[in-house]
Amino acid sequence: MRVLLDECLPRRLKRELSDHQVYTVPEMGWAGVKNGALLRLIQDAAFDVFVTIDGNLTYQQNLRGVSLAIVVLSAPDNTIESLRPLAPAILAAIHGISAGEIIPVGR
Repeated sequence: MRVLLDECLPRRLKRELSDHQVYTVPEMGWAGVKNGALLRLIQDAAFDVFVTIDGNLTYQQNLRGVSLAIVVLSAPDNTIESLRPLAPAILAAIHGISAGEIIPVGR
């Protein structure tokens, strides 16, 4: 699966998801792009899954018709120390997710 990590997530999280092709928003040159435009870029670039910690994404964006799977993380903060324990659940979500689905992971 092609997975994109939101720019607010630590780059080191990629190591925890090494079963997949994982990229970050800054690596793609999309840092600072607003969510609506970002979602279009992600779909156009044929990513399968977008991983974010932005819990408001599902409320701020009209996701109807979005052919992208989204994993929304919930953690005390966005440090690798807080997110690393979620790695098994993130991987499970990625393996079981379908296009257009949104799966919350975390507390």
